[in-house]
Amino acid sequence: MELDSIYEPIRDDLQKVEESLVAVADVNIPILKELLNYIVKTSGKRIRPALTLFSGKFYNYDLGLLLPVATAIELLHTATLVHDDVVDNSPQRRGKVTLNKLWGDTSAVLVGDYLLGKCAELTARTENIKVMKLFSNTVMVISSGELRQKGLSFDKKQSRDDYYRWIAAKTAALFSAAAEAGAILANSPREAIQALGDYGYNLGMAFQVVDDILDFIGDEAKLGKPPGSDLSQGVLTLPTIIFLERYPDDDTVKKTLRSKIAEDIELARGKICQATVIQDCLDIARNFSIQACQALEILPDKFLRSHLVDLAHYVVQRKG
Repeated sequence: MELDSIYEPIRDDLQKVEESLVAVADVNIPILKELLNYIVKTSGKRIRPALTLFSGKFYNYDLGLLLPVATAIELLHTATLVHDDVVDNSPQRRGKVTLNKLWGDTSAVLVGDYLLGKCAELTARTENIKVMKLFSNTVMVISSGELRQKGLSFDKKQSRDDYYRWIAAKTAALFSAAAEAGAILANSPREAIQALGDYGYNLGMAFQVVDDILDFIGDEAKLGKPPGSDLSQGVLTLPTIIFLERYPDDDTVKKTLRSKIAEDIELARGKICQATVIQDCLDIARNFSIQACQALEILPDKFLRSHLVDLAHYVVQRKG
């Protein structure tokens, strides 16, 4: 299943989100315009704004309210990526040189801050206090989650619970907020808002687990970055954590975390890929996907639900 067919019910409105994103770069400060054009025109999968639009379709669909929020959701995601690249000193994102590498850390941080301000302005257009609170809380969750994770870098004692808490903050919180915001703006009943928030949360968890699997087995051209990037930065994701659980006497990963040498990183990546760890991680991602689909069962429109079910399947099966 391809994203184009999954997005069919919202295709025209998702294109309007794309146009709205491009319009964000229409500013009268030349350097800011150049930087914004560089990042907002880097096309991603647009899953988060798609969730906002899909969630709004189950009840009272009002594109005038949904469009600025769907745009803000994607800008918030972009802002977190820009800031992450500065923190991690990342050289590449989605196959392009990162903003911080081209223009420096200061410019990248300021652009990320500008995007956060733009998110707040777009969200305020709805005059919906629940959505505004949801956005501000989500920013705090993402930031605090990343700070907690930084304290665990290169720590071989990280547990699955540590990992799940991290990706819940890093990824699932924004997926959940995207779906919940659309439901709120559609005047959905409380149980539907909860259901769509739960769907987004579990979809985000599945998405991140698969992302972390692909960091070991994915193709660099599709990933837009070299495989093994997380391990090279001391970030222990689910494949590494399960490997350490299963093979506590194997010193390969521990040596890698100490040395940070490319050859050691590649050796550790190879060992993790050869074990049954990757399949176990895929099973965990599928379980999150199943939970996401189960959350949809109380919603009224079977046709729309089927597209969200397809999206949950796509997230687990994707290769990049």
